[in-house]
Parts: sequence; structure tokens; C-alpha cells
Amino acid sequence: MAAGPRSKAEEDAPASRAQSDANRKLKYISLAVLVVQNASLILSIRYVRTLPGDRFFATSAVVMAEVLKLVTCLLIILLQTRLSLRETAGLLHDAIVVQYKDTLKLAVPSLIYTLQNNLQYVAISNLPAATFQVTYQLKILTTALFSVLMLRKSLSRVQWVSLLLLFAGVAIVQVQQEGNKEASLANGANQNYTVGLVAVVISCLSSGFAGVYFEKILKGSSASVWMRNVQLGIFGTVLGLLGLWWNDGPAIAERGFLYGYTGMVWCVIFNQAFGGLLVAVVVKYADNILKGFATSFSIVVSTVMSVYLFGFHVDLLFTVGAGMVIGAVYMYSLPKAPAGSPSLSSSSASSASPRAVEGDEMEAFLPKSAGKEKGS
Repeated sequence: MAAGPRSKAEEDAPASRAQSDANRKLKYISLAVLVVQNASLILSIRYVRTLPGDRFFATSAVVMAEVLKLVTCLLIILLQTRLSLRETAGLLHDAIVVQYKDTLKLAVPSLIYTLQNNLQYVAISNLPAATFQVTYQLKILTTALFSVLMLRKSLSRVQWVSLLLLFAGVAIVQVQQEGNKEASLANGANQNYTVGLVAVVISCLSSGFAGVYFEKILKGSSASVWMRNVQLGIFGTVLGLLGLWWNDGPAIAERGFLYGYTGMVWCVIFNQAFGGLLVAVVVKYADNILKGFATSFSIVVSTVMSVYLFGFHVDLLFTVGAGMVIGAVYMYSLPKAPAGSPSLSSSSASSASPRAVEGDEMEAFLPKSAGKEKGS
């Protein structure tokens, strides 16, 4: 007896299951990429900044990373216009020159991002990688506070508790590090714990403000995130060059822009330049819980690797403090109960770079007509 024709739902079931399996695999791949990117950047910067021999100029590395990000975003926009140089030039002229007021608004976050990138080198050069990774999670606290103040966003009770837990955990880690500061300074040459701590705190404040300011600009504009990153890249390169001239001008004039660059230094620069963009791509497949897991797991990875690479000592206080921070990051990433108020955890305080692209923006990554680009 011949079977009757299958329903559309039955025909679509295998495809649906295959898509579900593919998405599940992509989620775990995204998690792995986020963990590797978060941990490797901190560890690699710490490694190259503590190696004996010629030390590269951090200001030149920041400028190089900005140039690479700028070129990458320009190439993506070129792909979106199907490799049409004329259309790409028209879009750039309209977004940067014609709408110059919008472009000038990007000067503020660009200045802060440039300062933040330089401060990260200062902080990681003077703090153990694991301590920096834990303390740097204060950016979640600063982002949350600026979002409440500037964007009038609401936080759930769990999120407020997680922020208190985060602050307490970082405080415990700092107490532990204060006790070990003399031993750390005796083992590490030319390191100043106080300078590193001040640098990471200012970096967290600047990260929170710049991220929320950038989000506010994005929500009030129809420009694509890639175009916004081009505008940021232009300002970032110019401001980075000014910082380079101000801080290291005579030394770079004498020794050269690429002084002290090694293969490992180039790896750090490429990681810093493309890390945020890579995270932007994979975040499309990772929800906030996975991002929280990634940040938490990267702290564990950084701590374990610091023990083997840099002789970092883990005691009970550090374990308790780091555990509280990891728990706080996970709690904060939990979805809020359905309500009319917007959720902060969906964008602002993501563990990814503040310049990362939101997931739904990735539809514009592949070439398509310019008219179909989605705003943020």
C-alpha cells in the first residue's frame, strides 16, 4: 500500500534538525573562540612586555592595530557594495564628509578607546595577567552604571546582586595582591603595581563610558556598524599618532616605528586588531549565558597559564575573590525575566569589545545591495 504524501512539516523536519545541530556546534565553537581570544590577548601582551631585550613602543602597537581595523572595515564595506569602488567612495563621502556632525560625535569615544588601549599595555606590563583579567571585569560594573545614568536602562535584582559580588571579589583579589606586592616587585623588574592598578581602573571607567556613549550614537543613527568603525578608526589612527608623537616621538624618530617588533609582537597586534571583529562574528551564535561562560572560563585559563608561564602564586584569597568575580559575571549574563523594560545584558556590558558588532548586524557582513544594510 503506497504511503500518502508527506506533510510539509515532515519534509522540513530533517532540515530543521540539521540546522539545530549546526547551530549547537557553532555555539560551542563561538564559546571556544571567545575564551581563546579573551585569554590569549592578556597573556600574550604580558609575555611580550616582560621579555628581556628590546621593548617595542606600546603607542606604535596601538596605532598599528587601529590601522589594521580601519583597513578591515573598509574591505568589508567594499564587499557589501560588490567590490564597487565608486559606490564605496560615495558611501564613505556621504557618511564622513556630508554628515560631518555625526562623524565628529565619534571623536569622543575614539579618544577614549585610544587612551584605553594604551592604558591596557601599561596595566598588563605592571600587573600579573590573572590579576589584570579579574580586575578588568570591573568594566561590567562601570558599563552598567553608565547605562543606567545615560540610557535610563533598568537592572534586575539578580544583576544588582551580581555587581555587588563583582566589586567584592575584585576587592578581595586586590587585598591579596597588596600582600604579595613586595614579592612580586622583587621578582619582576621595572614593574609598579600601583601604576598598573590605576591604569586598569581608569581603563574600566573609560571602557564603560565609551561603550555606552557609542551605543547611544548607534541607536540614533542609520549608519552601519562597519561605517561607524571606519569613522572611529580614522580618529583612532590620528589620535594614536598624536599620542605616539607626544609620548615616544624622539625615541621613535631615533629607533624607528617598528623598533622591537618580533613575530610575537605582531601576533599581539593582530589579536588586538581583529579580536573584537572576530568576537563580533561569533557572538551571532552565542547567547549572553555563553558569553558569561567564556569570560569566566578565560579568567580560569589566564590564571592557570600565569602559574606555568610567569610563576604566578594562587592562594586562598585569590581563589575566593576570583571565584566571586566568575560567579558575578555568570549571574549578570543570565537573561532577565520577560518585562517591558529593556535588558542591559543584551549589549552594553557584553564581555566582548565595546566596538564589537551586535549579532544581527552580521547579516550585512556578506556582499549585498547597500540599500539592504541594517542600522543599529
